[in-house]
Amino acid sequence: MPTALLSVSDKAGILEFAKELKSLGWDIISSGGTAKTLKDNKIDCTEISEVTGFPEILDGRVKTLNPKIHGGILAIRDNADHQNQLKKHGIGAIDIVAVNLYPFEETINKIPKPEDKKINQDIIENIDIGGVALLRAAAKNFKDVLVICEPADYQTVIDGLKNKTITDETRLALGAKAFRHTAYYDSLISNYLTYEKFPTQAAIPLKKLSGMRYGENPHQEAALYGNGIEKDKPAVISAKQLHGKELSYNNYLDLEAAWRLVNEFTDPACAIIKHNNPCGCAEGQNVKEAYLKALACDPVSAFGGIIAFNKPVEENVAHELAKLFVECVIAPDYSKTALDILMQKKNIRLLKQEIPYKEEKNAMEYRMMSYGMLVQDRDNSLSAEVKDMTMRKPTKAESEALDFAWKVCKHVKSNAIILVRGRQTVGIGAGQMSRIDSLQIALKKMREAVIGIDEKEFNLVLASDAFFPFPDVVLESAKAGITAIVQPGGSIKDQDSVNAANENGIAMVATGMRHFKH
Repeated sequence: MPTALLSVSDKAGILEFAKELKSLGWDIISSGGTAKTLKDNKIDCTEISEVTGFPEILDGRVKTLNPKIHGGILAIRDNADHQNQLKKHGIGAIDIVAVNLYPFEETINKIPKPEDKKINQDIIENIDIGGVALLRAAAKNFKDVLVICEPADYQTVIDGLKNKTITDETRLALGAKAFRHTAYYDSLISNYLTYEKFPTQAAIPLKKLSGMRYGENPHQEAALYGNGIEKDKPAVISAKQLHGKELSYNNYLDLEAAWRLVNEFTDPACAIIKHNNPCGCAEGQNVKEAYLKALACDPVSAFGGIIAFNKPVEENVAHELAKLFVECVIAPDYSKTALDILMQKKNIRLLKQEIPYKEEKNAMEYRMMSYGMLVQDRDNSLSAEVKDMTMRKPTKAESEALDFAWKVCKHVKSNAIILVRGRQTVGIGAGQMSRIDSLQIALKKMREAVIGIDEKEFNLVLASDAFFPFPDVVLESAKAGITAIVQPGGSIKDQDSVNAANENGIAMVATGMRHFKH
């Protein structure tokens, strides 16, 4: 009779699967916990300890690691020598291996990685050893052994056995899936236990969360993956979608940019993103004011944009949003009336991310290259040491505006120039090959926009994501009426820009930290 080995942590569907196997004439061997579940439900099975002649030991750490189990899985069926060895040692063949692993992923979502490297014992005990070995052994011998690593495949296997439709392709697909499963599991473990920033070998755990209609362009296929610890994290990937059609690849990229920018601020703030760059950002006394000020910076580009708020959206904001074609909105919450208003627009996607966003201290980011990957720290900081560079120091109002401008500048593609009045962007130049071009674009945007604020009350200030190799930006700034500048400093020609600022009465400060964004 064919034999199936069942050893599962997650008991979902296992009783139905076992009953179907028994009805098809299969013998079942099983480990302690699973065997008890089967026997309690009057399903006959043989415990693994009876097969091996050796009891479970070390609190269940050793159960299936035995030649009488692995021999039965790994023996090649049409290899006469293998079959003779099984017969010689009294080992029976195992034809199905159904295993799911200790819930390591669920455990690390409950127990965050400790900074002091003192690993909780619950973490250690939820590292599966025997189960991984069983899956890998069965997957290696996929031509002869059906391997099942998740309950979703139980019915597929039963249907195949009943209809005699188990093909070589089916066996290969299940084997490959088992190897992916164990690789993902091991990558979760290695990442949790690793404190070295750039280890010689690295594995990134990725689990498919959803498919997508297409990628950046319609001819590109795409899918969304999570890293196994995205649940309960303050990120776009774990946001709850309240309304609208499925999110696209580009939606996710822009939502990520908008969410990270808007959470730089503690006062009510709004960021409007288009093609991964802000086209407007502002703080206000309330969310409506922040939105209207952000929109005023570049209302043309805001059409079809992504909008993020760091405070809940109320009815008055919803009425304003309803006037514009918007792809997505993400906010910590929405009032019922606001939702009623916005949900009348069937094409808008509404996302709720309840947990205040805070960039993890040791977060890393990855960027694919052909046959390789770049890895770096996330850009979590703002400044190193702010220093005055010029004879004139910024006024209090200018300093507040420069602080706001610098926070926005960090999130704009290089070369980046940000023009700000008060706590409102009035012109943004992004992604240009020269810094002076970015300034010209920012000035053009500013002159085209109807900002609606008193220019006498708020001086015009500028932020640059990197230093000035030449004084051209400072000289153009003087012509445009810019009164204060923030930049990293550090050019060998800093003094040329300082001299130009001094000659034109411009206050300039250096942050000591560059924010290139490619």
